[in-house]
Amino acid sequence: MSRLSAACLLFLDCSSVVASTALTFQSLGDLLHVLLKMHSKKQTSVKYYVGIDVGSASVRAALVDEFGTVVAHAEQPIQIWEPQPDHYEQSSADIWAACCTVTKKVVCGIDASQIRGVGFDATCSLVVVDKQFQPLAVNSEGQNYRNVIMWMDHRAVSQVDHINATKHRVLSYVGGVMSVEMQPPKLLWIKENLQESCWEKAGYFFDLPDFLSWKATGVTARSLCTLVCKWTYTSDGGWDDSFWNIIGLEDLVKDKYEKIGNHVLSPGESVGKGLTPEAAKDLGLPEGIAVAASLIDAHAGGLGVIGADVKGHNLPCENQPITSRVAMICGTSSCHMGVSETPIFVPGVWGPYFSAMVPGLWLNEGGQSATGKLIEHVVRGHVAFPELQSKAAARAQSIYTYLNSHLDLIKKSLPVGFLTVDLHVWPDFHGNRSPLTDLTLKGMVVGLTLSRGLDELALIYLATIQAIALGTRHILETMQAAGHHLNTLFLCGGLSKNPLFVQMHADITGKPVVLSKEVESVLVGAAILGACASGDFASIQQDHWCLFLCKGDAALHLSRTAAPREAGTSSAIPSWRPWRKWEKSGESCSLTTSTKGFMTRNMKYF
Repeated sequence: MSRLSAACLLFLDCSSVVASTALTFQSLGDLLHVLLKMHSKKQTSVKYYVGIDVGSASVRAALVDEFGTVVAHAEQPIQIWEPQPDHYEQSSADIWAACCTVTKKVVCGIDASQIRGVGFDATCSLVVVDKQFQPLAVNSEGQNYRNVIMWMDHRAVSQVDHINATKHRVLSYVGGVMSVEMQPPKLLWIKENLQESCWEKAGYFFDLPDFLSWKATGVTARSLCTLVCKWTYTSDGGWDDSFWNIIGLEDLVKDKYEKIGNHVLSPGESVGKGLTPEAAKDLGLPEGIAVAASLIDAHAGGLGVIGADVKGHNLPCENQPITSRVAMICGTSSCHMGVSETPIFVPGVWGPYFSAMVPGLWLNEGGQSATGKLIEHVVRGHVAFPELQSKAAARAQSIYTYLNSHLDLIKKSLPVGFLTVDLHVWPDFHGNRSPLTDLTLKGMVVGLTLSRGLDELALIYLATIQAIALGTRHILETMQAAGHHLNTLFLCGGLSKNPLFVQMHADITGKPVVLSKEVESVLVGAAILGACASGDFASIQQDHWCLFLCKGDAALHLSRTAAPREAGTSSAIPSWRPWRKWEKSGESCSLTTSTKGFMTRNMKYF
């Protein structure tokens, strides 16, 4: 920081310095010298926390100060292998190396004694290691470095069907139907397909967030968040032996769940004795600093955004309990997080999970398996994509900024949402997670013409975003029908940076959308964990409500349909009526008909 910058930053301190001292400054230089000295003293007392977020395609880290400000952040891509359709794999070694790279970048130049804690969040992918903690291949090729089955991997279709056919009582806590994206079907797939090469040699099966805390501390403790949300553990009853026996994974019961976790910690609780010497060297951090029990990445985003202070903005959630809010974390996929004081069982929506995100509250989690990935797939797969890429580059814009501008040009006097009155997208290109819970559903587009230009690309891009927002509305209505009282959306994640995505969600759901001033809410959520583990704060609630998020500078995106017409009705959103009829038909036939038959019998609604 330059001396002039420091003087500007400390301008408000100047009057108090002059008023409270008997010193006479002979020059501006003398004054700057004193101010810089004071600023240096302030800096040395600031405490910092590191948040590390492992997403689907990259690892990010942030250095966050005790006031919730992101001081520095960095990003590093990680590799994904797709050896065959619906098989997605990663490398735990590659992921850890990326964690080390980004962490070293964000703490560069910071006094190590000021760094107080580390928190991890990650996708709910499955990591497999042997008894010596060496990676084991989760593939028939025997590539041991590919030892992670990603969350979005859908290889275990027959296994999840077998699990759901049991109708075991634990399924009531996952919306009645287990998802192929959870860990039990993946474990069963490994046992049935890689018995000798992987299952019998495996020493530990980790959720990726728990693998990271083990890598940092050497302690195999698991987070309550991961086990409750993805493994059927319950906070009051623990593991249910009968479930694992009935699905054919009785091996895990016999070893008292050592392979999948028999030491469980609450998110934010300190793990072991902190960073091991080896991990400290890898990360560029001091040995022994606190490491927190982790969170799934969506839950870290929910923690980082759902408690934002919005007083004075005249929102429906103002002066209402946090249970009136939905945190929507939207990136490669989207998650819709709603909390309640008592358990609410929502058909087709995961949960209720106790203390999985906010301590003491029950969590329901709706979701869409492909959102950011779907938008990218649709845009990049269009014949006009090279033209879009070229024109966006010429303006030094992202392709999505250019598309948004192009839609504004072609909409003329109509609201942009009405451009797709004859174009409809069914967005389940990777199955439906919530609330239809049908992984066999496929995506479709109705209303295409022979046009191959940029206009058509912009329209299908818009229709895809609208379809995602309509899916969100369906999830919210299902949650509300079950007993939730939701009135405001709080968005974070990569897609929340797209104004069109945000506005379509406001228009189509009929609810105001709040964006946090701090755009890196997921990283802030991870840092909150580190702050709690450090002992500097009594609990996650104290970190969350009192320090990190109560800044009062939320950016608001309000629905344009709130007035004069009723928000979110079919008169305001031309796609809603056919969409809703299509979804209702899908609820009754999606499990018994092919996609072709499903589309054919519902064409009349368009």
